[in-house]
Amino acid sequence: GSWGVVMASQSPLSELIRKKRDGERLEDGDIHSFIRAVTEGTAQQGQIGAMLMAIRLRGLDAGETLALTRAMAGGGRVLAWPPPWHGRLVDKHSTGGVGDKVSLALAPALAACGCKVPMISGRGLGHTGGTLDKLEAIPGFRVTQSPEEMRTILGRVGCCIVGQSEELAPADRVLYELRDVTATVDSPPLITASILSKKAAEGLSALVLDVKFGGAALTPTRESARELAHSLVTVGRALGVPAVAVLSRMDEPLGRCVGNALEVLEALECLEGGGPPDLRELVTTL
Repeated sequence: GSWGVVMASQSPLSELIRKKRDGERLEDGDIHSFIRAVTEGTAQQGQIGAMLMAIRLRGLDAGETLALTRAMAGGGRVLAWPPPWHGRLVDKHSTGGVGDKVSLALAPALAACGCKVPMISGRGLGHTGGTLDKLEAIPGFRVTQSPEEMRTILGRVGCCIVGQSEELAPADRVLYELRDVTATVDSPPLITASILSKKAAEGLSALVLDVKFGGAALTPTRESARELAHSLVTVGRALGVPAVAVLSRMDEPLGRCVGNALEVLEALECLEGGGPPDLRELVTTL
């Protein structure tokens, strides 16, 4: 009867949301079908938001987190690099904090050491400007580069900082924006999957993670930062990305400048051997 019609039209996604809402474990297949629905656009925004909140409140175990990261990474293409670069492809990711302009100084510094740095970066998340927002303070700077353009830039200057293209980790772009408006930014499994799905696409030889803790960070305590760092390193290595993490304090802004254009200038000072000591120290440590 009509009951059968209602049941048939029900999205299987609602069943997956219910499972996680009730604290049950999601199978790898469940997670893959959720991410496929996100990528293909068949999941309603409300459903994605509900799943993010269920994950934020109920958590994911290590296996679920790995499956989520793998599903998000697998949705796009993986970058391929010339054989001579193998072993020299490196990147860093920071969990973000006020005045964190480290990438702007670190990427060229690594390139100067002979590394290739194919950094896929993000927009602002939570209360901080993202590296891409900072770079766009430079008139005419274009953060959208195709994989082919990235290879050209890496060949010429050794590093690039670009946004996520349509092809790279497409599900993350959707989830990233929704996390920001659904108060689910601070979930360790979601942070882990978001960061590493992008990094897995880069074909890296090494990844360093700057996990911040303190009043102005995503993770307020050293313990919560260590937990996130452990999750990132474990899942990274399971994906074949050799990763290490550094815990750094974020109780006050890094450097002396806050604001996209000002931070670019401060990073340039750092590259010229000047700039504030705390910024130089963190860049050097990483």
